[in-house]
Amino acid sequence: MIASQTYRNILNFIMFELGWLACVMLSQAWALAIVAIFLMLHFVLVSQYKMDELKFIVIGTLAGSLLDGLWLRTGILADTSGAAVITPPWLIALWAIFMTSLNHSLKWLGRNRLLMFLIVPIAGPFAYWSASALGAVTLPNLLPSLLALAVGWLVLFPALLALRDFLYPRLAP
Repeated sequence: MIASQTYRNILNFIMFELGWLACVMLSQAWALAIVAIFLMLHFVLVSQYKMDELKFIVIGTLAGSLLDGLWLRTGILADTSGAAVITPPWLIALWAIFMTSLNHSLKWLGRNRLLMFLIVPIAGPFAYWSASALGAVTLPNLLPSLLALAVGWLVLFPALLALRDFLYPRLAP
């Protein structure tokens, strides 16, 4: 494990961003392989409490994937990968790599709840809008889709932070 928290957070941020790009821009097989490698590196080099963090990543990935599945089923999002499943594997992988950031490079966002409520409803939908600009998904009705995504993120993000604080009481901000 890397001793410096700053270096762990930098590495976590880089792996999250590259993982996001891999999921959005590459074939599903490549994206899954890259995210799997990044998750292994995360647990070897970044994670301090591996079992707690594994539980957190699994539960958060499941919650985020279910929300994406709901958005896909209701037409808020449309998948362009052609996967005939509730939530495409690349989106599930994206949630897994995102979950690593909530206890590391994005931990600061949980320390200021007001700031979180200002940033999250913009940043969450922006990620989906960016993915749509790159062709990974479409937002069939742009404004209603972005509004629904903002509301979903306003509900899910604080819930994920509460879960993190429950699983990591010793690290709660």
